[in-house]
Amino acid sequence: MAQTYEDMDAIAMLKADHRKVEEIFAAFEKATSKAKKQALAEQACLELKVHTVIEEEIFYPACKGEIEEDLLKEAYVEHDSAKQLINEIEAGGPEDDFYDSKVKVLSEMIEHHVEEEEKRSEGMFSQARAAGLDMDALADAMRARKATAMEEFQAGKPAEPLTLREENGGEEPSLDEVATPAP
Repeated sequence: MAQTYEDMDAIAMLKADHRKVEEIFAAFEKATSKAKKQALAEQACLELKVHTVIEEEIFYPACKGEIEEDLLKEAYVEHDSAKQLINEIEAGGPEDDFYDSKVKVLSEMIEHHVEEEEKRSEGMFSQARAAGLDMDALADAMRARKATAMEEFQAGKPAEPLTLREENGGEEPSLDEVATPAP
């Protein structure tokens, strides 16, 4: 019997989110109507915005100092690149010239990001598990935040990049500034 989302630890939850988004992108590739493509793209964007929030506010800060710093920094930058595309996709529609291309590139970016997190021995998840992080406690916090994030993003909140210079007064933020849970 498959584990329910409520019974999963933090890594299992994140992997379940990854599989869900992969399925949405696969359905987008097969869709033929503009309305279906837009609905799937919007669903993928919503899932990704919520997923990035729980990683950035809960999982990544717990990993700080426990896994390779470069891997963590790259994950934040990859999230921000994805967020820029998500905001463009949400602002547009299937009638836009580059809509399908933006969704395809987002899918490819996420595929790479997932691979970096899920690599067997050197990936973020395996490093976090090896560090002995409390995956059950993280899962509880992530489930609670996921519910509130879903409400925020369904109400129209855009994805907010964390590492971009123009967003930070021209200064590149430090990992300490980025990897601090929101109040």
